[in-house]
Amino acid sequence: MNKRIFKHQTSPIGEIPFYKIGTFGKQADSYISHELFEEYKKNYPFPKKGDLLIAASGSIGKIVEYHGEKAYFQDSNIVWLDHNEKVLNSYLKAYYQIINWSGIEGTTIKRLYNKNILKTKICFPSIKEQKQLGILIKKLEFLITLLQKKSSLQAQLQQGMYQKFFSLKQNYLKFKNEENTSKIVPLKEAITHEIKGKAKKEMFGTNSIYLDTAYLNGGNPFFVSTSSDVKRSDILILWDGSKAGTIYHGVEGALGSTLKAYTPKYFSSYLYHYLKSNQAKIYFSFRTPNIPHVIKDFTNRFMVKLPSNKEQELTGKLLDKFDNYKLETNKSITIFKQLKQFLLQNMFI
Repeated sequence: MNKRIFKHQTSPIGEIPFYKIGTFGKQADSYISHELFEEYKKNYPFPKKGDLLIAASGSIGKIVEYHGEKAYFQDSNIVWLDHNEKVLNSYLKAYYQIINWSGIEGTTIKRLYNKNILKTKICFPSIKEQKQLGILIKKLEFLITLLQKKSSLQAQLQQGMYQKFFSLKQNYLKFKNEENTSKIVPLKEAITHEIKGKAKKEMFGTNSIYLDTAYLNGGNPFFVSTSSDVKRSDILILWDGSKAGTIYHGVEGALGSTLKAYTPKYFSSYLYHYLKSNQAKIYFSFRTPNIPHVIKDFTNRFMVKLPSNKEQELTGKLLDKFDNYKLETNKSITIFKQLKQFLLQNMFI
């Protein structure tokens, strides 16, 4: 571990970041002088480039690779192993993700002591195999990181598209020689009818899937004997609960008791994306303040922009395709995370 740094030796601004356990792997909020850093680095233990820093308290076992930057770390709470050439850091970095530290299984202990770390047994394959395993996991992690960045950029792009396409002040997708025929109407005028959900009639059945928030948020289907009353083109809105106002689309089944379904008068995809683009607005402006509940006259008060049928159709199809791209990216992230976990659990035995 690094030699101890006392509070009076730190400042909120400075030259060398000092990472405490609370800022480990994040942005430093304390600094030490360059002179003190150089003195302690020269005369006391200091990690080498590639060493793996271990959180010994807080998020126990959290690992941060030291890349050789000028930085200093809190003693006893952030430690590293000084080891010989029988083990590679690239191998350890992967192994640490599944390691069970000695003496803390089944306990409420909130820190790692030297004895916990040094008594922990791990296997050592050949250096060649360690290198191959380390490279494989690193490549998987790099791929997952790229996909996560892609997903983040897709989400940002979608928000930008929503702002452009659904602006009440202008038509972004204006066709050649086409006049601006957009109109602003209450949601009630953009739907044909409303369906109110019902509680489960029976515990078991085979007729249709019961559409509740558990299923709509990725849970397993629950089949009931009640016939389906929701079509894929219908738009669902959660009416009660902490997430009241959440918009769903593209499912069919028997509607749950906390939901309402609306059949669009025009293009379903356009209206769905329009409502989805206003999700935050619905949360903050169209719910009761105490117990979250969508206000009763929501369909009368919520205004919808309706451009020409041609523009509605094109906008809806375009945004549907973009949703599919996002879904494929997120599926890929899940698959590669599962693959990484499978490899970690089966290669390091």
